[in-house]
Amino acid sequence: MKKIFTVLAILAILTSINGCKKYLDSDYLFDERLTTEEVFTNPDYANRWLAQAYSFLGSNYMQDISSKKFVPFNFADDMYYGDESDGYRRWKNGQFTENGLNGESKEIWNTAYKGIRQSSIFIKNIDINQKFSAKEIADLKGQARFLRAYFYWVLLRTYGPVPIVPEEGIDYTKEYDEIAQPRNTYEECAVYLSNELAEAAKGLPLQQGIQQIARPTRGAALALRARILLYAASPLANGKAPAEVAAALVTKDGKPLLSRTYEESKWARAAAAAKDVMDLGQYRLYVAYKKTTGDIAYPATVTPPFDSNFSGGNWPSGWNDIDPYESYRSLFNGTVPAYQNPELIFTHAQNQGNEGINVLVLHQLPRLEGKGYNSHGMTQKQVDAYYMNDGSDIPGMNNMYAGRQGYESRVNTNPRTSGYVKQDELANYPELGPLGLGVNKQYARREPRFYASVSYNGSTWNFLNAETLKDEKTNVQIFYYRGDPNGYKNTSYWPRTGVGIKKYVHPDDISNVSITAYDQSRLKPKVDPAIRYAEVLLIYAEALNELNGSYNIPSWDGSKTHSISRNIFEMKAGIQPIRIRAGLADYKSDVYADPNKFRIKLKRERQIELFAEGHRYFDLRRWTDAQAEESAPVYGYNAYATKAQADLFHTPIETPSLPSIFTLKMWFWPIHYDELRRNKYLTQNPGWTNPE
Repeated sequence: MKKIFTVLAILAILTSINGCKKYLDSDYLFDERLTTEEVFTNPDYANRWLAQAYSFLGSNYMQDISSKKFVPFNFADDMYYGDESDGYRRWKNGQFTENGLNGESKEIWNTAYKGIRQSSIFIKNIDINQKFSAKEIADLKGQARFLRAYFYWVLLRTYGPVPIVPEEGIDYTKEYDEIAQPRNTYEECAVYLSNELAEAAKGLPLQQGIQQIARPTRGAALALRARILLYAASPLANGKAPAEVAAALVTKDGKPLLSRTYEESKWARAAAAAKDVMDLGQYRLYVAYKKTTGDIAYPATVTPPFDSNFSGGNWPSGWNDIDPYESYRSLFNGTVPAYQNPELIFTHAQNQGNEGINVLVLHQLPRLEGKGYNSHGMTQKQVDAYYMNDGSDIPGMNNMYAGRQGYESRVNTNPRTSGYVKQDELANYPELGPLGLGVNKQYARREPRFYASVSYNGSTWNFLNAETLKDEKTNVQIFYYRGDPNGYKNTSYWPRTGVGIKKYVHPDDISNVSITAYDQSRLKPKVDPAIRYAEVLLIYAEALNELNGSYNIPSWDGSKTHSISRNIFEMKAGIQPIRIRAGLADYKSDVYADPNKFRIKLKRERQIELFAEGHRYFDLRRWTDAQAEESAPVYGYNAYATKAQADLFHTPIETPSLPSIFTLKMWFWPIHYDELRRNKYLTQNPGWTNPE
C-alpha cells in the first residue's frame, strides 16, 4: 500500500505546483491506483510515462524558436515584432512584473520542473521492467536523462542557477518546507548536467529511426553538453560577470551563485565536448548542390566571387559544386525532412506547441499578397551584419553607432552604396532575380545568407501556393515604402524598420490570416533546428580561441584524451565549413592570429548563421555584451518615406517605436512570487523584488 501512496503523493505535489491540470498520457495510471511496480513493469504504461515527459518538452514554454506570446526570447537586438507594440515596448523596456509578460515566469519554471520530476521517476524505476531488453532500457533511460537535462538547461539559461533535485530523490510525503532547498551554483549546475549528459550518451544510440526522429541520440546528448559547458566557460558564469550582478546573485547565506574566479580550463572543457560530437562522424553541414538552370523561385546557382582557397574545390573543401543560397535557405524552410538532414542533431520536430515556427512565418508573410501579419522585422544592426559577397563589410556598416563605446572596430565609415537597379543592369545582379528592378544597391552583391534571411525593400516573394480563384499572385516584388500595400499604414501590419524576415519561409508559403487567425493550411511544415552541427562547430572555434595554455581533457566516455590548445588549424576546422557553405572567403591570417579580432568575427558569425534560432538573446548575456548591445538605439530604414522619397527611405534612422534599454533585472528572468513563497531558501534574481 505504501507504494500506491508514494505514487499518489507525487501526483499531489505535481498538481499543487500547477493547479489541477490533467496529465496527457499518464493520468489514468493514477486514476487506476496502480502501484509503482505495475506502472513500470508494463511496457505500455512505462512508454506512456516517458511520453508524458516528452509532452512537457512540447509545451509553448519550452520552445527555442517561437513567436512572441509565450517566450519572446527570440527577439533581442536583431529582430522585433510590431503588431503588439505595447507588449514589445514592455518586453524591451523591462516593464513587466515578476509574473512576466504573459505568465511566462511561472510557467517556464513549473513546466520544466514537472518534466524533471516525470523524467526522474522514470529513471529511478524503469530498471524493474523485465520485458524490455537491457539495450532498450539503456536507451529509454538515456532519453529520460537527456530530457531531464534539457529541462534543467532551459531553467539555467532563463533564470541562472537553480535548485538541483537530489539524485537520491525526495520524500514527497514530507511537507514542502522540509524538502525546500537553495539554488545550486552555476558551476554545480554545469558539472551536474555535463555528467548527466555523458551518462545519457552511454545508453543512447548513434541514430534513431525515422519514426523516432524527435528522440535524442548520443550526439544530441553530447551536443547539449557542449553548449552547456560553453555557457559555463563564458564571462557571465566564469568570473567576469558585472560586479552588480555577481554581488546580487547569492544564496540567503551569502554564497555566490556565479563564479568570482576566472578559469581558462573551462573553455578547454567546452572545446573538448564539441570535439566529442565532431569525432562521432555522424554529422555534417547540409548542402544543396549546384544548379545550372532554374526559375524565379529556385534560381540557378549564383557563383560567389573568386577565392583562391575555396573557388576551385568541391564540397567540403570548397563551394565549386554547391549552391550556398539554397544550402542555407532549404535548411530551415521545410524543404529537407528531418531524417534526411545530416546537420540536424536534435529537433522538437512537430512537437512545437501552438506557437512554433509556422506561427513565426505567419507574422513574417506580407499582409496583402502573402496574407500574413507582416509584423516581424529585422533591425538595421542585423541587416548590416551580413557580409558582401566577397567577404568584405557593407559600406556604412553600423555607421549609426560611430563613436559609441563597444563599436570601435565594427563600424565602416565609407558612404553607403547609393542608386537603384535599372532594367539594363539586372543581368549584373543575378542574386536579386528577374524582379530586382528598383532595388537599392545597398542590397546588391551581398552574401547568400542575406538573401535567404532578409526581406529587403523590393525583394521577391514567391507564394507558389497562391490560388488563382482567390486572385492571389505568385512571384511578387514587395516594397515597404509608405503608401505601398505592405508599407507604413495606420494599423499594426507593417515592419517598423522597413525590413522584413524571410528565414523559415518556403517558396510555397502563403496564408489567409484575415479569414482564419493562424491559418497554416498552405505553409510547408517545418522542423525546428534545436541543435544543429553548425552550432557545434562554432562552439569549438569559440572555445579554442579563448585559450592561452594547453590542456589534456578526457573524452566524454574516457576512451581517449583530447589535446586542447589555441590551434589555428583546429579553429579553421570549426569556422571554415560554415564560411564555405555560405560562399564566403576565409578570414585573413591576422584575424586568426589575434584572439580579440577572432572573437569579434566569431560573435558576428553566430549573429548571422544562428539568426532567429533563439541564440542571440542568451549569447549577449553570456558574453556580458547585453548591456552595450541591447541599450543601443534601434535603427532601421525610414519607413515613413514614400517611393518618391526613396533616398530618404534608405537612410538609416532611429526607430522610436522600438525602445532599447538594459537594466540590472534584464540579465535573468524573474522567479515568480509563488515559488519564492513555496521555497523558503530560494533567492530572487538581481533587480527583481521579493513577495511581501
